[in-house]
Amino acid sequence: MDQKLEQILNQYQEKIAQIVTDKDLETTRIELFGRNGLFNDLFTKMKDIEPQDRRSYGQNLNVIKNELERLMALQSQKVEKTVKTKVENQENIKALPKIGHLHPVTQTERQLNALFKKLGFSVYNSPEIVTDEFNFERLNVPKNHPARDMQDSIYIKEPEYLLRTQTSTIESYLLKAKSGDLPIRAAFPGSVYRNEKVNRSNHFVFHQYQAVVVDKGLTMKDLISTMDLMFKTLYGPEVVVRYRAKYYPEVEPGVGPDMQCFNCHGKGCPICKYAGWIEMGGSGMIHPKVLKSAGIDPNIWSGFAFGMGLDRWTMAQKNIKDIRTLMGGNLAYKPNEL
Repeated sequence: MDQKLEQILNQYQEKIAQIVTDKDLETTRIELFGRNGLFNDLFTKMKDIEPQDRRSYGQNLNVIKNELERLMALQSQKVEKTVKTKVENQENIKALPKIGHLHPVTQTERQLNALFKKLGFSVYNSPEIVTDEFNFERLNVPKNHPARDMQDSIYIKEPEYLLRTQTSTIESYLLKAKSGDLPIRAAFPGSVYRNEKVNRSNHFVFHQYQAVVVDKGLTMKDLISTMDLMFKTLYGPEVVVRYRAKYYPEVEPGVGPDMQCFNCHGKGCPICKYAGWIEMGGSGMIHPKVLKSAGIDPNIWSGFAFGMGLDRWTMAQKNIKDIRTLMGGNLAYKPNEL
């Protein structure tokens, strides 16, 4: 066989064997057998072959053409079978039951996001490594303030950079950024970090849900009604909540909402530390100093803010009795069975 024809056969045997799609099959077919393809060109050039070699060359050319056509047909069957198998596998995967679910904290977070978006709030986030200024000082917690002892901070570079200890930090960033674009309605879920001893009700990594509103003429009534709606949305109209006066440096006055323990229903148990109530977060009217530090005139504008323990809200909603469960990998498929 002519050496050039043998090279063509070897080259296209290898190329055809590597084809995996219908598109590549068609491209190769046109390249070999199309009107301007390789074999049309080779048959056209037979006139240039010496007369005594022309018959033998033509026979060899036909043999190679027939062999490559056979290989193309076989590869076409393989490609068709492969495509069919992929389609069947995809259909089988679609038919399989889902065995995973969103993390319980994410489920609760999304419920709250949906609620506040309906109320006209925007949802924000911010970096988790923050400065002391925005985590404390702009929230009316100067360096010598005793309220700092209430939060065991985890510093990255003391005394300036730390992991945020509260989602109120996002509020201080937002108030500064939006001070010239009032009013504000914003909500922001996020992870927070404190040097806490881990037990069934506390963790050094946990989650909060913060909301802040700045407008004209806001009162405590607006704050309480918003939190009432939040409780009823997550726990139903029969939920039992109480509000107690509390001290928080960033608000004045401050209010602490407590919910009747979901586990003992007020009788007392380890989860509620036998009080019958679970503290669900902190709230209040934004302190005038916090507004001033952001460049907002407290004589014109007022505001309220609340930061809720998202883990505790999730535990109450899903009947989870140990916060450590939320940080482990043993979260059952059916959240209501946790």
